[in-house]
Amino acid sequence: MVEQSDLDAVARQLGREPRGVLEIAYRCPNGEPGVVKTAPRLRDGTPFPTLYYLTHPALTAAASRLESSGLMKEMTDRLRHDPELAAAYRRAHESYLAERDAIEPLGTTFSGGGMPDRVKCLHVLIAHSLAKGPGVNPLGDEALALLADDPGMDGILEPGKWT
Repeated sequence: MVEQSDLDAVARQLGREPRGVLEIAYRCPNGEPGVVKTAPRLRDGTPFPTLYYLTHPALTAAASRLESSGLMKEMTDRLRHDPELAAAYRRAHESYLAERDAIEPLGTTFSGGGMPDRVKCLHVLIAHSLAKGPGVNPLGDEALALLADDPGMDGILEPGKWT
């Protein structure tokens, strides 16, 4: 059960009421919600395949900056040429699907962020890594390592965890 105070905090972060929140999947060291875990279907029955959703404004802004830098294209190119990275990314995709389908199967192999063949959304990959911890989503981990030294991440990312 998610506390109303957390839902209120997420609403302030998003600038709208959150939908389908099952739990706070990552909490910043300063105590604020950073990632929510969402239901595979919203209350009205609409599929919502993004299991982990980045909510903290500093994290979403940082993910957007990384996206605009061309990092997604670079990561996608690396997936095509690095079989070990591609295999680890596929495992992250399979883990994501298994966790989501354990809540409610959607009958799709779409997970999020472009997994398993490309990088489409760093917000999802970063959220996945924050929720599950290092070692599950290699490209989410890489993005977080790039953000770890950003002074804007003080109190938002755990010091030393992503470096």
